[in-house]
Amino acid sequence: MIDIAVIIVAAALYSLGVNFFISPNNIAPGGATGIAIIISGVSGASVGSLIGLINIPLLIAGFILLNRKTMIKTLISVVAITVFTDHVFAGVPHYLAENGNGIMASIFGGVLLGAGLGLAYSREGSSGGTDIVTKIVSRFFPNFKLGQIQFAVDSCVVLAGLIVYRDLNIVLYAIVAIFVQSKIIDMIVYGGLESRMLMIFSEKYEDISKRLLEQSRGVTLLNGEGAYSGDERRVIVTAIYKRDYSKVKRIIKEID
Repeated sequence: MIDIAVIIVAAALYSLGVNFFISPNNIAPGGATGIAIIISGVSGASVGSLIGLINIPLLIAGFILLNRKTMIKTLISVVAITVFTDHVFAGVPHYLAENGNGIMASIFGGVLLGAGLGLAYSREGSSGGTDIVTKIVSRFFPNFKLGQIQFAVDSCVVLAGLIVYRDLNIVLYAIVAIFVQSKIIDMIVYGGLESRMLMIFSEKYEDISKRLLEQSRGVTLLNGEGAYSGDERRVIVTAIYKRDYSKVKRIIKEID
């Protein structure tokens, strides 16, 4: 239930970014949303309905290739985005860039879209569209970050926008939005989880190891040998979250 609640909030943030910043300025930031905005600009159809229609075949593929639980959450997200975009936020005031300056729209739109996608990803969901493609690629190539995959996939949609709009400025704004979006996604999904492996060389390895173990950190001792001196020594190896680096470094400095 918490996952579903977060996904609905994520859909609201995403839809707000689309309605307030992205769609009014004809910025096509990749994905099903970018395709929907391009088609809407040509046909006049509503963006939310187009997002729903584009997602139908992708949802079917997702249910075949991805985790069923993940796809149920994605289905909820797609429905929520469609409803929020076409109904809840349809009447919100639009931010229209003046004098062709869409940089603010692309930045803040990218922040809202990235926040929505990042929250959805953190709960094993997505906003559908090419996010399903991203999930499929991530499944087979787990070493790639979600934001990086998203950036590559969405770039293809941006090229389509260039062909339709024939306006390089709009395409450049879309690239800025995608870049900001990818960074926000990685910050939310990976921000507190990125780690560093430390190799600590000290004659006081026993004291340092003891202090690290007291901090509930895993410690491994390796046998090392100086290439020049030939002296044997013990090397401490530990993995820590990136956010804890300064704290661990302070502990080591206090001992040696």
